[in-house]
Amino acid sequence: MSTSTAPRIAITGAGPGGLTCARILQRHGITATVHEQDGSRTARNQGGTLDMHPGSGQNALREAGLLQEFLALARPEGQQIRLVGRDARVLFDAVPPEADTENGNPEIDRGQLRDLLLNSLEPDTVHWDHKLAHVEPLNGGAHRLHFTDGTATEADLVIGADGAWSKVRRLLSDATPVYTGVTFVETGLDNADTRHPALATLTGNGTMMALDNNQGFVAQRNSHQHIRVYIGMRTDEDWYQKAGLDLTHTAAVREALLKEFTGWSRDLLGFITDTDTGYINRPLYALPVPHTWPHTPGLTLLGDAAHLMSPFSGMGANLAMLDGADLARALINNTVIDDAVRAYENLLLPRSREAAEGAAEGIASAFAPDSATQALAHMSQNH
Repeated sequence: MSTSTAPRIAITGAGPGGLTCARILQRHGITATVHEQDGSRTARNQGGTLDMHPGSGQNALREAGLLQEFLALARPEGQQIRLVGRDARVLFDAVPPEADTENGNPEIDRGQLRDLLLNSLEPDTVHWDHKLAHVEPLNGGAHRLHFTDGTATEADLVIGADGAWSKVRRLLSDATPVYTGVTFVETGLDNADTRHPALATLTGNGTMMALDNNQGFVAQRNSHQHIRVYIGMRTDEDWYQKAGLDLTHTAAVREALLKEFTGWSRDLLGFITDTDTGYINRPLYALPVPHTWPHTPGLTLLGDAAHLMSPFSGMGANLAMLDGADLARALINNTVIDDAVRAYENLLLPRSREAAEGAAEGIASAFAPDSATQALAHMSQNH
């Protein structure tokens, strides 16, 4: 793309995909502005860990000129995957080869990855506390972005990187996320090796899963001895309301979860009882598969805004970053914005359909009556 015309590019959302796109564009002299609803980079916890795949997330980081910095932060030991039964007996345990960082899928905390990307951008690239209210079409493919603080800006290309409940998507598609039937209740252990040694040993150095009969635990190592825990169950979206629960009442939620997991090993129930962080209800949603939209001048989507899927794809952030890199590359290589967006969407749509189909199959098998058997067969085949 010729920078002499100074195209106005607005990215809504400062997640991994949007930041990757902005970074690669800047490396090639193209300015993009990121509008983020968070009040600051420290406004909220960014969540658990991510495994960066060589063909997607790592490739995007390489194009962003950040791969070596990523590898210095990443944890190759975090690739360990362990499956245990509801009796806490280890059924499968795969430990990655030592020093296989770049060829494997090393882990990094979401917050560390976001900081890496943010620190690589030119000052004032990200406009914090800019919550999008709506997008107004103008003539010639341009759009005006209206924010809840009453301000507005115009852009020749609006990139919707604004997540599951994207406002940009509303101009392209009638699709809305649908509840998958599975809810995670998130909790966590601090200073796990010292305060919770038995649970830390059971978790190992990477991710531990215990899945059986539409329920399960996923325990995930983060940095600084923190273990993030997801207590999963196939249940109604409003399960806690039907149970008369106040989610801020920690003791009541604990008792309800223990009742749900009657018959599970006392060792695994420690992930419920020994929380240091309380409980956060996280119902899992996904966009219909396939999710497509008619090409529309001046608009496109990436990441969850384009292809929200369950975390059982293992590809969410990796795909978002690959989307960001592919879109940036298309904008760099094409002199006309519309040609660039068409080229990008021709890559994005079939790829995201395949990943979303895999994610739907993954969550269906992970939370099924025979999920323990299915999970063991899948892990044995793929490791």
